Amino acid sequence: MSNEIRFYSRSKKYFEFSNFSNNGFTIHNEFTGNLFYPTVEHYFQSLKFLDHSYSEKVRTASTPGEAKRLGKSRQYPIRNDWDDTRLYVMMTAVEAKFSQNPELEKMLVDTGDAVLIEDSPYDYFWGAGKNNTGQNMLGKLLMNYRDKLNRL
Repeated sequence: MSNEIRFYSRSKKYFEFSNFSNNGFTIHNEFTGNLFYPTVEHYFQSLKFLDHSYSEKVRTASTPGEAKRLGKSRQYPIRNDWDDTRLYVMMTAVEAKFSQNPELEKMLVDTGDAVLIEDSPYDYFWGAGKNNTGQNMLGKLLMNYRDKLNRL
């Protein structure tokens, strides 16, 4: 497909669409107030956990890779509704990241009608997986947000 944009690698164009890009954002929570998240990965991984102190440890991890590693730990239980909630959590993070970083929002809109693909060979839910057999949910969320912006 010629009208597609693949993103994943730090060394390639459109890495900014990745959850690991350092384009932070603030989200308001009625219990904790305004909290800053350095990356989407920090937000997504920290919201898995009910234990506030562990969630905070994930939120303040030094890198998105560290946030992901902490998020994979099962030393603390994850939310019972995580499988049902994770798409909403990711959508919230994507919208906050792009709306609070206008240069990224413009970059997203400027992709036109291109199919956006998270080119992760390992992730079959959020990414394309090997041989494009994954669900590419992150790419779909980005395209949905782009469509929303284009309707404004």
